[in-house]
Amino acid sequence: MALLNETANGVYVIAVTPFTDTGALDLDSTDRMVDFYLEKGATGLTLLGMMGEAPKLTAEESRRLVRHVLARAAGRVPIVVGVSAPGLAAMAELTRAVMDDGAAGVMVAPPSSLRTDDQIVGYYDMVAEAIAGAPLVLQDFPLTTQVQFTPKVILTIVERLANLVMLKHEDWPGLAKLSALRAASDAGRARRISILVGNGGVFLPEELGRGADGAMTGFAYPEMMVDVRRAHTAGNVDRAHDLFDSYLPLARYEQQPGPGLAVRKYVLARRGVIASATLRKPGAALSAADIADIERLIARQTRRLEELG
Repeated sequence: MALLNETANGVYVIAVTPFTDTGALDLDSTDRMVDFYLEKGATGLTLLGMMGEAPKLTAEESRRLVRHVLARAAGRVPIVVGVSAPGLAAMAELTRAVMDDGAAGVMVAPPSSLRTDDQIVGYYDMVAEAIAGAPLVLQDFPLTTQVQFTPKVILTIVERLANLVMLKHEDWPGLAKLSALRAASDAGRARRISILVGNGGVFLPEELGRGADGAMTGFAYPEMMVDVRRAHTAGNVDRAHDLFDSYLPLARYEQQPGPGLAVRKYVLARRGVIASATLRKPGAALSAADIADIERLIARQTRRLEELG
């Protein structure tokens, strides 16, 4: 598989990590999940992301999961692996392992201890050294990391690190930041890198309009992101918004901090993708009222999509 580069576009689905009811890795469900994401049009997959329960896996489990997905994907799409870690030694070890196994690149989020622009830039200088030239995806998700990247800081890191090829843009609100980054590269003031957006795709039509190249995020209906981007790229912006609007109530519900991943896994299990909706402990559990909400939202979504055609 070719390495990730600045031209990457499309939909890279943040994969869940399937577990059995007892919390063990479920590799049979992992196979179905990979096939499902690809059948729905995913351009690539991202493993060991924040919504992939990466901190709950042992180092051996992380390696095992990545190898298994790479084998199942069999080079059909690029695989990005999250390697964020408290220490750079662990990051370097995991990066070497997954790149040797065939990953296309690695993703790194900043530690929450970074507070100044100089600290952020210095940290990613150290990251670049640790990952030894592997294609890098910078994850900008301040709602979780509490680290604030200004456009200037991102552009500084882009200038300093030749192997930084993609920004996973998850600031919220972040449309002005996205516009500023694209204005800089469009004017020739900065190297153009790929920008894929997150947050469950809840701002996807607007972000595509601001210059995003696609999405790197998760949702129980990944075809939403694929179809919205396809319509937008074809110039049918109204169709893109109409499709998005059909899925938005469920996407919004899935974006709740805390139970959001439980919602996603419940729907994936309901769709037959994974055998169990189990989150590894500690993890949220859905109540009967939550499930009733989800079922109502799915029924309404189904009707809206049928009406849209």
